[in-house]
Amino acid sequence: MNTATGRQDYVFTSESVSEGHPDKVCDRISDAVLDAFLTEEPNARVACETFATTNRVVVGGEVGLSSKEATHGMMSRIDGIVRDCVRDIGYEQKKFHWEKIKVHNYLHEQSAHIAQGVDKDGAGDQGIMFGYATLETAEYMPAPIHYAHAILRRLTEARKSGAEPTLGPDAKSQLTLRYANGKPVEVTSIVLSTQHTSKRQTSKVIRKIVEPYIREILPEGWITRKTEWHVNPTGTFVIGGPDGDAGLTGRKIIVDTYGGAAPHGGGAFSGKDPTKVDRSAAYAARYLAKNVVAAGLAERCTLQVSYAIGVAKPLSIYVDTHGTGKVPDSVIEKAVAEVMDLTPRGIRTHLDLNRPIYSRTSAYGHFGRAPEADGGFSWERTDLVEALKKAV
Repeated sequence: MNTATGRQDYVFTSESVSEGHPDKVCDRISDAVLDAFLTEEPNARVACETFATTNRVVVGGEVGLSSKEATHGMMSRIDGIVRDCVRDIGYEQKKFHWEKIKVHNYLHEQSAHIAQGVDKDGAGDQGIMFGYATLETAEYMPAPIHYAHAILRRLTEARKSGAEPTLGPDAKSQLTLRYANGKPVEVTSIVLSTQHTSKRQTSKVIRKIVEPYIREILPEGWITRKTEWHVNPTGTFVIGGPDGDAGLTGRKIIVDTYGGAAPHGGGAFSGKDPTKVDRSAAYAARYLAKNVVAAGLAERCTLQVSYAIGVAKPLSIYVDTHGTGKVPDSVIEKAVAEVMDLTPRGIRTHLDLNRPIYSRTSAYGHFGRAPEADGGFSWERTDLVEALKKAV
């Protein structure tokens, strides 16, 4: 943030959306389809897009297994996958109910022209991908997006546990933090809009429900008398989800990454198998940037990689430590290339990405999460620290 001017005192805002947000419903379905195919075959190819609106979900895109029979067999499971996702998120409202929605499946076999480049270990497409890490939080994430996610995750837990049964699945949060000497010190404003079940619940009533959870999540002292609160500022929010606003896979790329605190290459993640560098190389870039910071080589690190379709080796590697590097950025660029094979196959192997680990990434951010025993969020490990120190 503010690298151009070198400012240390400023305010910065990031937003998050809950798993019940229309676009996130679609991300979840697309990733659930991906997980189903990867469960069937680790080398499955999937590029799945989902559209959701009132009483309707449309799934389309390209998929591929080792045989046509296997591919067609998976097609018959799509309806159930969609309904399971919608049910788990919690939609049982009049015009978007997991049992009553109409599901349209337009998935088809992967293009042989795209497959020919990938089958030779090349990248699945051209593009640029960014990774970022900072010492602002223990998770090496920018504080505004980290806490915006955390608030919504906590409210979702309260809703699903039955502690807050009047909250609905659809919600958005937004945090504005004041920075002093480059560190977050105060929340200047909180925006929270959440779906609820009763038209009688005013903004004041909803604030009374959500405020204790928000205060529980945010660091002590960050909320002050000056903090502005905007809870359900438009008033009633009973009709939510795809019934209130249509959803589409891949429309929340800034929510998925760094909340605007770092550059974004433009490619979405959900519904894409790990041969697609939009996803896998963005994970690798985060992994490397996080390890650079964890190794003490910098307080902040932005890392960019680029690819050409059908070509395995990255075209470029760029590192910017924003003036916080303990060694020159050019030295770090060489080091990251030494400690990790950044070909698409190398990334998939190193991070063990050919697993059904993607549904869990579809809400509350792909980064800043704890690595899991089954390989989920493997890109959040800090196991390259010693190798990087040695390489520089």
